[in-house]
Amino acid sequence: MLEILHRIVQEVNAAPDLGEALKLIVQRVKQAIKADVCSVYLTDFDRREHVLLATEGLRQEAVGKVSLPMHRGLVGLVCERAEPVNLDDATEHPRYLFIHATGETQYRGFLGVPIIQNRKVLGVLVVRQVQSRKFDDNEVTFLFTLAAQLAGAITYARASGELTQLQPTRSPLNRYLSGQPSAPGVVTGKAVVAYQLADLDAVPYRTTENIQSEVTAFKEAVAMTRQELKSLKERLSTELPVEEQALFDALLLMLGSDALVSQTVERIEQGQWAQSALRHTIEIHARVFDNMDDVYLRERASDIRDLGRRILMHLQLDKPREIHYPEKTILVGDDISAVQLAEVPTERLAAIVSAKGSSSSHVAILARAMGAPAVMGVTDLPVGRLEGLEIIVDGYRGRVYVSPDPSVSDEYARLAKEEAEISRDLEAMKGLKAETTDGVTVPLYLNTGLISDVMTVGLEESEGVGLHRTELLYIVRDRFPGEEVQVESYQQMLSSFAPRPVILRTLDIGGDKPLPYFPFVESNPFLGWRGVRISLDHPEIFLTQIRAMIRANIGLNNLQIMLPMISKVSEVDELQMLIQRAHDELLEENYDVVMPPVGVMIEVPSAVYQIDEIARRVDFLSVGTNDLTQYLLAVDRNNPRVAAIFDDMHPAVLRALVQIVEGAAIYRRPVSVCGELAGNPLAAVLLLGMGVDSLSMSAGSLLKIKWVIRSYSRARAKSLLQAALRMTDARQVRELMEKSLDEMGLGGLVRPGK
Repeated sequence: MLEILHRIVQEVNAAPDLGEALKLIVQRVKQAIKADVCSVYLTDFDRREHVLLATEGLRQEAVGKVSLPMHRGLVGLVCERAEPVNLDDATEHPRYLFIHATGETQYRGFLGVPIIQNRKVLGVLVVRQVQSRKFDDNEVTFLFTLAAQLAGAITYARASGELTQLQPTRSPLNRYLSGQPSAPGVVTGKAVVAYQLADLDAVPYRTTENIQSEVTAFKEAVAMTRQELKSLKERLSTELPVEEQALFDALLLMLGSDALVSQTVERIEQGQWAQSALRHTIEIHARVFDNMDDVYLRERASDIRDLGRRILMHLQLDKPREIHYPEKTILVGDDISAVQLAEVPTERLAAIVSAKGSSSSHVAILARAMGAPAVMGVTDLPVGRLEGLEIIVDGYRGRVYVSPDPSVSDEYARLAKEEAEISRDLEAMKGLKAETTDGVTVPLYLNTGLISDVMTVGLEESEGVGLHRTELLYIVRDRFPGEEVQVESYQQMLSSFAPRPVILRTLDIGGDKPLPYFPFVESNPFLGWRGVRISLDHPEIFLTQIRAMIRANIGLNNLQIMLPMISKVSEVDELQMLIQRAHDELLEENYDVVMPPVGVMIEVPSAVYQIDEIARRVDFLSVGTNDLTQYLLAVDRNNPRVAAIFDDMHPAVLRALVQIVEGAAIYRRPVSVCGELAGNPLAAVLLLGMGVDSLSMSAGSLLKIKWVIRSYSRARAKSLLQAALRMTDARQVRELMEKSLDEMGLGGLVRPGK
């Protein structure tokens, strides 16, 4: 049963559309379980009915036309319970409903399994038997697994409009994919797929007009792969048994045969580019082996796919990647990297959509800094099928519309127009102080380090840099940067803002920021070796960086140093000693240096509970709300499956922030918030009410937060904070603040339109 299941899942995943996937499911399940009927019903909550989408055993003409009223029949019972219903004689059940239009007889055996995605029942997978039959546990779990496969396909089909084709008499109501709202804004553009090299599954379908050059490139890649395999065979001839060497002979035979090469060339001549033509040919050949009963032969499918990857690698490495970026490019990918983002010309990047990641991942932070709407964690995103399609991205609500209806396009065009009006209103904030209506000034600083150039608005409007991430200097190299390289980089940043202060954070790698030349693998990197833990274990790395920072400050004197990931007091003491040592060494080397202020990032719960002892030892405190929220709520902020639980306006996070401000006040230490919470208009008022001294954010948030601060008094902010602290759920806090912003005429800062 497991082998059959595996094969069905592969077929379903390879199906070109939902219609084919449904046909495969009902055919293969009916055959595997030896049932008389297998059917799939779609649950339509708007019309309160269950629609027959596919069947094997009932009338085909009923598909897409016959529906069961919601809360009626056994299908309705499965949907209500959201769990399997397994009956040996369905006709005796009080919910049994006979539907003449499907051509059914009185089937007795009944097993219905819900198709669930994100807690919502999308449909029901049903098998039936004429004779009385209680389906066994293996058969129930078999259907469960297939239902899970269908859930993603149905979700995408609803968003892309495929359901319209399957149900031509029913107009779609909710056609969008859902993800995490990660950077605000709404935009319409064309999808460009970002994919990994030598990953066949990630290659998108594309057309080409340069057919002959694509054919030539493909044949050259085949020739190089053939030579590579011959060399491998010769090198391993003394190490591999004869039967294993035969694998190389078989692959070489495939490369020399007409089948693989000619079929790929044929697809190229039909207008496909070489890479997607190769992908389709390899998948067809591999599927022949996938369907074989012999286990050994079936394993050969992986060898075929490996052959395809080898050819693909040569295709990609020997021909520069030439990607056309439309005027409004929406970069779509399974897991978009900062490098892929950087490849898109800034003036053409309109938005970002990623299957992985969350609103707190670094690509999302970069998107906000660049002013590009972003939706992360779209778990059902069919990346390979989106190339060139028109897409609407709603970064406020986390929605992605694929090939939207004209009515949807018109509505978002209207919202985009209102967005432009809000942008003009924001321009009026330039040059004004971030001052409350009762005269309290809240300095606004800039978060930098994820882009090479500081945006003009940030340079002009900010009071300085509240967080400069130094990681990029390390990530873009193939080795640790030397002291002189670092001095030059830090000096450029310090001089750009002088005399305004610039807070340089020491190297914070680990977690979701590995270095390729400093590899280490951990099962749980966010709770592992990262931040100052690496600095303390490798003082040579830390001392080099501190020396460079202090040297870069000569003649400018606007440097402040911040230590990340502090979890205990002793770490502060040890790091302070190393900083003092670096300072003293430079004095001995006749550098005219001064000791800069040193602060820490509060982002670990243990630091919250020792805040007074930590505050006593440093010059300032800055709260990294992204990690603090992650650790307080025990949520991996980059995991889309639990990203909805990550909410930095959770009452527990607010109470922790209050405790930090109160603890720092004992020693009169200033507190800044440099996490994404600082750039959130809903949260800025609450932070004002807590008495936070300053806020640091992406450049794209500066004018919005200034507008909010200038609209409130600190007394009003304190009142809202007390109301929020009495709440038990983040949703309640958000509703409170959304209502408050609406009352102040600022609702357009947190939703599409005004």
